[in-house]
Amino acid sequence: MILPPSLRILVPALAVLAASLPLSAAAADGPAKRTISLSGSGIVNAAPDMASISTGVTTEGQTAQDALSKNTEAMAKVVEGLKEAGIEPKDIQTSNFNVSPIYEQQKDRQAAFITGYRVSNQVQITVRDTEKLGSVLDKAVTAGANQIDSISFSIAEPERLKDEARRLAMRNAIDNAKLYAEAAGVELGPVISIREGGDLTPQPYRAAAAPMMAMEKAVPVEAGTLSVEANVSVTWELR
Repeated sequence: MILPPSLRILVPALAVLAASLPLSAAAADGPAKRTISLSGSGIVNAAPDMASISTGVTTEGQTAQDALSKNTEAMAKVVEGLKEAGIEPKDIQTSNFNVSPIYEQQKDRQAAFITGYRVSNQVQITVRDTEKLGSVLDKAVTAGANQIDSISFSIAEPERLKDEARRLAMRNAIDNAKLYAEAAGVELGPVISIREGGDLTPQPYRAAAAPMMAMEKAVPVEAGTLSVEANVSVTWELR
């Protein structure tokens, strides 16, 4: 049978395509790479060099204006005292201001009535030298602060600690991989992937605490130690 010219061209093309398919399939079905995946961790501990304090003044008065006037006068003295203690204006920020009535509950289930007003004004202070923290607290209380709600510690430049923790984590992963490879009688090849995990935010480290910061005429404060932990997962090709 004589094929039309169009089919004569199509048949050889199909034959060439069919001949190439086994080669592609063979390439795709080649031996899979042998790999090993292990994790490593690194922890760096450091003493904090910054502190954040929430402090302020709460006053009461028969009227809202009376309570507010008392609070304004007292708070001005506290802020001035903090500045005298070396706190810069940029490190003093109002964090809460509240005016609320004071109720007194009568007997015999009668409705409560207002007996006065309470004003609360709080500021967040950043202390950039923890050695001065005790004297700053003393100055705030002496100036009239009657509220200190919280003290937290931090590190001004945590990136250096994070990078050090990352190096330790990678070193730990490499050591683990070498140990397993040697036990299995193989060698480590090139790294295929590196994946970081975990939280690199400095956290309180309770295993060891720094000594009390006791200074003349200062409130004793324990700064403790902060830790930065890095975790990494690495995959190697095996030889």
